[in-house]
Amino acid sequence: MRNPFTLQIKSLFALTSALLLTIACGAAIAFAHPHPQSDVPSAVANPTVPPGARIDPTHVIYKWSSQIEWRGRPGGPQMAALVGDSRKPGFYIVLMKFPPHLMSHPHFHKYDRYATVISGTWWVGTGTKFDPDKMVPMPAGSFVTDLAGKVHYDGAKDEPVEIEICGQGPVTMTPAEAK
Repeated sequence: MRNPFTLQIKSLFALTSALLLTIACGAAIAFAHPHPQSDVPSAVANPTVPPGARIDPTHVIYKWSSQIEWRGRPGGPQMAALVGDSRKPGFYIVLMKFPPHLMSHPHFHKYDRYATVISGTWWVGTGTKFDPDKMVPMPAGSFVTDLAGKVHYDGAKDEPVEIEICGQGPVTMTPAEAK
């Protein structure tokens, strides 16, 4: 027989872990993208630093948008790792750019994933039947949690979209489309 106190502690630990991950993602979003607007280019020139100004790298680590490395195939999704490696165990934060008309099909992930729409409109649907007409729009500034083991699909419709995804690696994507 299971000890109810042990189950409560495990539930509290899981809830605390999810909350801390959400807070970490939110902080990363706030500092990395203080003004999520679709008309702001994702790569701009480095800002002018006032003479004598500097940041102690033992206190703060940063990257200007021009220093972020994007990877991906032409015409496909682009990804930039900000923290960690989504292919390995541990916390990660990535930026993703999707060109217009790029959608995933029904799938699920092993761990919760937390996404914030930086620019454009991200479209989200649930269930095993892919139906773009029943997807819900998530405009810039929206926050989406893909719950572990729950089937969803998402993507860009008529405009490019940039999102930030935080989560626990390694990322898995298990197809779940009903044919």
